[in-house]
Amino acid sequence: MDKKWSGISLVRSLASCIFCKIIKGEIPSFKLIETERVYSFLDIGPLSKGHALIIPKYHAEKLHQVPDEYFADVLPAAKKIALALGSENYNLLQNNGRIAHQEVDHVHFHVIPKPSATDEEGLVVGWPAQKPSMDELKKLHEELVSKL
Repeated sequence: MDKKWSGISLVRSLASCIFCKIIKGEIPSFKLIETERVYSFLDIGPLSKGHALIIPKYHAEKLHQVPDEYFADVLPAAKKIALALGSENYNLLQNNGRIAHQEVDHVHFHVIPKPSATDEEGLVVGWPAQKPSMDELKKLHEELVSKL
């Protein structure tokens, strides 16, 4: 893995990763925003007009593997893209793992405009809400707090 990109020593890449190749300019993209730690571009298979991706310039498959400093620019970039799109309704999405619908093994965030209340464009979400008891929630809460 590379330890250096454009003079930035903290960046890590993987030669076979499509997103790393996009960041390096080896694969063309419709770049929107680039900072020292993130790169954003239009999705070529959009769910709606303006669907964009934001990727950390650190190759890692899952969110918990990326150093915290790479996330500092993610939400500001997402906000700028959302404002530029002028979309009143949109989703910010990040998936980890195949069964969670991650298709590219490089952490990435989607900004997906939702122009209408139909399932024809934008993100379509199923939300299988659970109904845990208060005792179950209390036990889970205690377990999580002890690990944080």
